[in-house]
Amino acid sequence: MNLEINKKNTIHFIGIGGIGMSGIALIMKNLGYNIQGSDLVKSSRVINYLKKNRIKIFHNHNSREILKADIVVTSTAIKKFNKEFQLANKNNLIIVKRADMLAHLLNLKKNIIISGSHGKTTITSLIAHLLTVNKFSPTIVNGGIINSLQSNAALGKSEWSVVEADESDGSFLKFKSIYSIVSNIDHEHMDYYNSFSNLKKQFTEFLQKTPLLGKNIVCLDDKNISSILKKINKKNFLTYGFSKKSNLQCKNINQIDFGMQFDVLVKLKNKEKLIKNIKINLMGRHNVLNATAALAVGLLLKIKIDDIKKSFENFSGVQRRLTLVFNKNNNLIYDDYAHHPTEIKAVLSACRNNFGDKKIISIFQPHRFSRVNSLYKDFTKSFNHSDQVVICPIYSAGEKNNNFNFQKFCENISKNSKTELIKVKDKDELENFLKKSLTKNQIVVAMGAGSISSWIREISNKLMNVKY
Repeated sequence: MNLEINKKNTIHFIGIGGIGMSGIALIMKNLGYNIQGSDLVKSSRVINYLKKNRIKIFHNHNSREILKADIVVTSTAIKKFNKEFQLANKNNLIIVKRADMLAHLLNLKKNIIISGSHGKTTITSLIAHLLTVNKFSPTIVNGGIINSLQSNAALGKSEWSVVEADESDGSFLKFKSIYSIVSNIDHEHMDYYNSFSNLKKQFTEFLQKTPLLGKNIVCLDDKNISSILKKINKKNFLTYGFSKKSNLQCKNINQIDFGMQFDVLVKLKNKEKLIKNIKINLMGRHNVLNATAALAVGLLLKIKIDDIKKSFENFSGVQRRLTLVFNKNNNLIYDDYAHHPTEIKAVLSACRNNFGDKKIISIFQPHRFSRVNSLYKDFTKSFNHSDQVVICPIYSAGEKNNNFNFQKFCENISKNSKTELIKVKDKDELENFLKKSLTKNQIVVAMGAGSISSWIREISNKLMNVKY
C-alpha cells in the first residue's frame, strides 16, 4: 500500500493503547507527526506513557475527534462494527491497517524482522538491547516493554531497525528485511489461517522474501521449520538450536540464579569456534534459544563476542516475561504473558528447574474461547509442573461464549495435569485466595494475555501491606 503522508496530517489510532499500535504512534510522534488516538482503557502503563509524550487520547471508541483526522489507523482487534471505524468510513477518511503504516515507516530501513509463534518479543528485545548498547542506534518496534528502555518503541538515528512482526493476520509478509528470524511455528491463529498447512505456507513465503544477500535465522530444533526449509530454494540460512546439525549449537546448559549459563559452538564455512560462558538473566532453556538467535545477529553484524556477552549479562528483561512483581517472606509472584500451551509449559518448566521443590501455584486466565477450543487438550496437559492451579474466567476479547463448558475444562486440567485446581470468579476472589494461601517459600506465576497482569500487580501491591 502506497501512502502519501505529510507532517501536517492528523493521524488517529483506534485502540492506541495496544502494544503494537502504541509503538507506531510513539515513533510517528517522535518523527514530528500530529498523533491522537482512542482506547477503551482510561489509564495503564502504556496509556500514561503516551500521554507523557504529548499524545492526545480519548477514552472509549466513540470520539467524534476522529473527524479531525486525515488518516485513521486500525488493527485486527478493531472490528467493522466499531463506532469510530463506522464514523471514519462514513466520512470517507483514509483508513490504514497497522501493518501498512509500519511498513511505510520501515521502507527505507535495514530491517531485522523477528517472527514465530513463541519467543519473538524476547528475541526482539535482546537484539534491540544488543544493537543499542553497541551504538547502532536502531529504530525499535516491539511487542513488549523493554525494561532498559521503559518503552516498546524507539526512534533510532541509524538505518537499522529491529521489528517484531505479527503473523496473526499475515501482516508479517508486508515487511522488507535484511535479516529474518523465525523462532518456531506452532498451532496458533487458526481463526485466520483455517489450517496449519496455510500457516506454514505463510512462513515459507516470509523466508522466501529475504534477499540472497540477507540471512534467514531459524531454529532447527523446531520440526515445522525443518519441514519448510526443504521447500525453499534459497540457501541463505543460519540455523541455531540444541541440534548438532545447527550452525549455532547450544551446549553445556546450566541453570544459575534466576538465569542461564551456556556455550555456543559456531560452525560456519567449515570452521568451528566455541563461545564459552554466555550468561543471561532469563530463566529456562527456551531463553537459551532466544539468546542464541540474538547472538546470530550480533555475529552477522560483526559485534565483538565480548561485547555481545556483556550486553546479554546487562539485559534487564522485558515486561510480562517472568517479571517479578512481589517478594516477601520468601514468597515470589511473577507476571507472565504465557497464553498458549507451549508457552505455559516452558514457563513452568523454567520455574520448576530454578526453584526445585518449592510449591508452585499457577494462576491462569485463558484468552479467547476460540483459542481454548482449538488447543483444548494441550491446555489441559500444560500444568504438570504446578502443585496448584487457580483458573480465572476466560477473557473473551469480545468473542461469544457459544456454550463453552468451563467446568468440564477445569476438571480436565486437574485430571490431565495431575494437579489441584481452584476456580475464582473475579479479581476479589483471587485476592482473597492469595491472602489466605500464601505461606513461606511459595512461587506464584500469573499467566495470560487479558486483564490478569493488571489484576496480579494490583493484588501484589496490596499484599505488601498484609501481615502473614
